[in-house]
Amino acid sequence: MFKELVSKLLQAGLDEKPELFLIDLTIEPGNKISVVLDGDNGVSVKDCIFISRAIDHNIDEEEHVFSLDVASCGATSPLKTVRQYIKNISRDLEVKLQSGNTLKGELTKANDENITLEWDTREPKPIGKGKVTVHKIEEIAYSDIVEAKVVIKF
Repeated sequence: MFKELVSKLLQAGLDEKPELFLIDLTIEPGNKISVVLDGDNGVSVKDCIFISRAIDHNIDEEEHVFSLDVASCGATSPLKTVRQYIKNISRDLEVKLQSGNTLKGELTKANDENITLEWDTREPKPIGKGKVTVHKIEEIAYSDIVEAKVVIKF
C-alpha cells in the first residue's frame, strides 16, 4: 500500500515535468525510498527537489515514517530504458553483449526493438599486405545487450 502511494505521487510529479523519466524506484525495509531519474535534457538539482517535494509533501508523516533520496542516474550509469538510448543518439557507447563480445561505436539509431552502432576499424586487406579502414554498422537487439554505457570523452 505504501509503495502504491509513493508510485502514485511520483507519477503525478513526473506528469508535471514530462521531460523527466523514471529509471528506478526502490523502497527498502524501514520505508527507505530511492528514486533515480533521467531527463531528455539531463536532470538538474531543481528537478530532484521538485520530485522529492511531490512525494515528501504529500505523505502524512504521522502515518508513515520514511526517508527519501531522489537522484539523477549519473553519466557513467548503464543505460536501462529505450528513452535513454534515444536521448544518447550520436554519442559513443560501449556495449557488452550476451555473446561475451564488447562493441564500441556511435549510436546512430534506437527504436523499441534495437539499436544501431557504427564505427570504423582497421582490417587486413583482402589482397596484399597492409590494412584498410572498414566502416561497420551493426543492429543490436536489446535482448542481446548485457550492459551499455556512454563513453565519456575528455
